[in-house]
Amino acid sequence: MKPNEISARLKSLDDVYDTSKFIERPARSDFDLRPDGTRLTGRTDRVLKPAAVLAAIVNRSPNPTIILTQRTAHLKKHAGQISFPGGGVEPQDEHHVATALRETEEEIGLAPEHVTLLGRLPLYETSTAYGVTPIVGWVEPPFDLKIDAFEVDEVFEVPLAFALDRSNYVKETSMRDGIERWFYVLPYENRYIWGATAGMLVNFAELMASA
Repeated sequence: MKPNEISARLKSLDDVYDTSKFIERPARSDFDLRPDGTRLTGRTDRVLKPAAVLAAIVNRSPNPTIILTQRTAHLKKHAGQISFPGGGVEPQDEHHVATALRETEEEIGLAPEHVTLLGRLPLYETSTAYGVTPIVGWVEPPFDLKIDAFEVDEVFEVPLAFALDRSNYVKETSMRDGIERWFYVLPYENRYIWGATAGMLVNFAELMASA
């Protein structure tokens, strides 16, 4: 897909540049696959902590890719998991776009000037009470990366066409703290892309498939 084709299906960035006015109910969450549709906390009105990630599409000819990171195994949260670069909104961030670009540069060294913003995906609610805004950007090679070795073990790319193909996703369950949890998984080569990252990619796939 070309950048203009992707941008035409994404949500506008206009409403996220003022964080204080950005109010949106999550379109998808970590709880969507539960048969009864309930939150693990038993609440549907909890206050979500704002966060943003960057879904960076790289123009690899002839097949674009999307950047993902493998987190280091020693982290207290989400150790070893696969994710988009990103994190929580900090006081110095003017808006969610600034958060996504700042965190991406800090984690993998991708400078903001290499990213052409295309739009965003709908808000995603995580089980840990974050409201994540995925910002979608287009990146033209060549570019240099400098990985933060404390947070990131590896940066890799997945073919965009593969990530946008819903037939590549499966649903799995696991038990944690005596509770059965349901989640999406995108198996890719020897990678296990699951949870919130897979859920956001499902959102992406559905938007790109829409007319």
